[in-house]
Amino acid sequence: MDKLILIDGNSIIYRAFFAMPPLTNSAGQHTNAVYGFTNMLLRLIQEQKPSHILVAFDAGKQTFRHEGFKDYKGGREKTPPELSEQFPVLKELLDSFGIARYESEGFEADDIIGAVSKRADEEGRQVLVVTGDKDMLQLVSERVQVALTRKGVTEVEPYGYAEIEARYGLKPEQITDLKGLMGDTSDNIPGVPGIGEKTALKLLHQFGSVEEVLARTDELKGKMKENLINHAEDARMSKQLATIHREMPVDRNWEDMAFAGLNEETAAPMLRKLEFKSLLERLSFSAEGGPASSAENGEAEAEQLDVVICTEENLPELEQVLDSVQLIHIETNGDNPHQAEVVGIAFLAQDKYYIVSYELLKQEKAEKAAAWLADEDIPKNGYDLHRADLALHWHGIAFAGAAFDVSIAAYLLDPTGGDQSISALADKYGLPPVPSDESVFGKGAKYKVPEAETLARHLAQKASALWKLMPLQKSDLENNGMSSLFYELEMPVSRILADMEKQGIAVNRGDLQELGVEFQSQIDKLMARIYEIAGTEFNLNSPKQLGEILFDKLQLPVIKKTKTGYSTDADVLEKLAPYHDIVKYILDYRQLAKLQSTYVEGLLKEIRPETGKVHTYYRQTITATGRLSSQYPNLQNIPIRLEEGRKIRKVFVPSEPEWHILAADYSQIELRVLAHISGDERLKEAFLHEMDIHTKTASDVFGVPQEQVDSNMRRSAKAVNFGIVYGISDYGLSQNLNITRKEAGQFIEQYFSVFQGVRAYMDSIVKEAKRDGYVTTLLERRRYLPEINASNFNLRSFAERTAMNTPIQGTAADIIKLAMVRMAETLSERKLKSRMLLQVHDELVFEVPGEEMELMTTLVPEVMEKALELSVPLKAEVSSGNNWYEAK
Repeated sequence: MDKLILIDGNSIIYRAFFAMPPLTNSAGQHTNAVYGFTNMLLRLIQEQKPSHILVAFDAGKQTFRHEGFKDYKGGREKTPPELSEQFPVLKELLDSFGIARYESEGFEADDIIGAVSKRADEEGRQVLVVTGDKDMLQLVSERVQVALTRKGVTEVEPYGYAEIEARYGLKPEQITDLKGLMGDTSDNIPGVPGIGEKTALKLLHQFGSVEEVLARTDELKGKMKENLINHAEDARMSKQLATIHREMPVDRNWEDMAFAGLNEETAAPMLRKLEFKSLLERLSFSAEGGPASSAENGEAEAEQLDVVICTEENLPELEQVLDSVQLIHIETNGDNPHQAEVVGIAFLAQDKYYIVSYELLKQEKAEKAAAWLADEDIPKNGYDLHRADLALHWHGIAFAGAAFDVSIAAYLLDPTGGDQSISALADKYGLPPVPSDESVFGKGAKYKVPEAETLARHLAQKASALWKLMPLQKSDLENNGMSSLFYELEMPVSRILADMEKQGIAVNRGDLQELGVEFQSQIDKLMARIYEIAGTEFNLNSPKQLGEILFDKLQLPVIKKTKTGYSTDADVLEKLAPYHDIVKYILDYRQLAKLQSTYVEGLLKEIRPETGKVHTYYRQTITATGRLSSQYPNLQNIPIRLEEGRKIRKVFVPSEPEWHILAADYSQIELRVLAHISGDERLKEAFLHEMDIHTKTASDVFGVPQEQVDSNMRRSAKAVNFGIVYGISDYGLSQNLNITRKEAGQFIEQYFSVFQGVRAYMDSIVKEAKRDGYVTTLLERRRYLPEINASNFNLRSFAERTAMNTPIQGTAADIIKLAMVRMAETLSERKLKSRMLLQVHDELVFEVPGEEMELMTTLVPEVMEKALELSVPLKAEVSSGNNWYEAK
């Protein structure tokens, strides 16, 4: 038998939004309401097996009801933008599911459902209305059931005659009388003052209708009688407002609402775009790009692409369309872009994909294509153009003009999104599948460039996907308020980083080798002393042998055990240090051994013979906070707390004679950002009056004058100051200060009682995160926090700490990037020879000719301090010398 399901689209999506925790896909799209709706829809389809489905939506704010009562629904809060943006997504999903939807100007979804259900009822068809609105109960008949959502939208409760009678003691047609008397605050329907559901039901059980109640008020007494007489018109109007208009014309016939089941070819890509992996699994759809049919579709699309493999003979064809190139894809291999091979380049122009090999590009006949790549006035769109720039550079091919980088856009839209490869992004956005690079090239030692035709097709498919991704990402960036962050910060930074990396920083190989000899001598002495104390030689790098010496032979207290025996990690050794001298020697040995292997031997391997420099690679799309990450080699993690670690910096020198190294470091940038964001007056006072922030904090927290703050007080205050920035717990602070957890908790409480603006900020940012599902920096960089409403305490607590510290750390990261952009512009505008070489967290490192030293010493901090205007001053401290060590 035919069965029609009518769904109140507005009601269900609203309830889903407020019932579901915040959820976004990697494109930054809010999806929690759509997910909840889809989950309920699939359950209905499975349980009810409908032959027809229609989802009705309100068409706009104004309906015919507003003509009679202008304040109808006037009390409702504005729809959250995070929900508003999901309506078009839901409609797109319904279309992909093959489910009919309808809306009509001037009417509500209730009226559409009322009219369609009446018509279906008269034709003898079974109808199930699904809604969260009890007004719909008036539609119940022998063939029409109404299912009301409960527990959010995960379950529905069906109502027929019997259920309405059991719940209210009324008939369906009396539901409008009920609303006439009691009103409805959600729709701003007034009803009669003082009459709630209980009283309204009592009146209707006695009199039957609003009209009868008003006609027989003489049988009533007291305030209720008075209110009914004074608000008789409100009661009549309220009943009218609650009455569903079932006579409206609906431009949908029975066939239009037919549902033949989900079409996997259209439904699966949409579910993948929204990243509803659990629903894909539930429907037995593939989460990795669809079933065989989808893969076949991808292959079919690849076959349809117009691919031209360029040779010396047909190169002129590419040259003729260079002015209309829409996008390029530069394929490279290897992890380190400074050593990568250029596998091939795809140029997309006028719906054709021109594939150029590296060998051809290097030939003189390809000089026009090479010149096009090098022209900074020609905007280039592509994927990971930063990496491509480096790979091309080391092969003698210049690249400039990066305009839109899909990989950077993907990172901004979801900084913790995991796989951001082209094939993964195509899946996320529901585009035709793109084969993974592993399936085409192999992995690791099995990597092999395929024959020309296969390679060309693969590069064309990637270029095609990138061209389709760009408008989707542009829209998402705009919707998320991140267009400025992308175009004015991240894209310029990408170019600046490539310039810095190609420039590199000079290393004095002889000094580095001498340092290695010095470190080895110290290591040998430490090993001899450790063996002497232990009374035997053993493998110092073996946790098992070291554990036996410390805990079995020397009988030191066991701090922690692992599955394989005693733990000898750094935390354990730090706690054991007071018990025995051998522990301090072991800690010193470990630090020196790491410096020797990682920084002496490691740096010697990284010096490029033809330049005498190391060329680090800055990863721009790795950290969730926006910080840069350095690799090949990592120059951000040189341990400078130890004097031996600081000595490593001596080997970094200017690349030109009579030049100097200049370093500029932001002072306490994160605490300054905290002062600005929180607006805490005490914090701001410290920075506005250039006080020592840690002494000021200690003075305020301990309640003593600043001159009475001792070194321990200041150390504790410093630990709390920086701990607050990183969302420290009482446990973390107790470990840092070697005090009890209770003492640490009291210290944090005292801090918050003094710095109340900071506490208010922490509380408010967590509330915002719970509401929005993300937090932002001052420049609108987002960090999504899917666990912020988790039931698991540990997950939720971590997300709350992340919510507190990300806006601070992320804004600090944005500021140093802004400083880099402004500094690059300034060096260019003033035609200075000085070069920006490194960014190390809050520090910028330059090499400067002698004649520019005086100017740069003033100019660099001036530019850095004006990077972003805060309510407290930014401060940059500058130093210089003959090497990086002297500059600090």
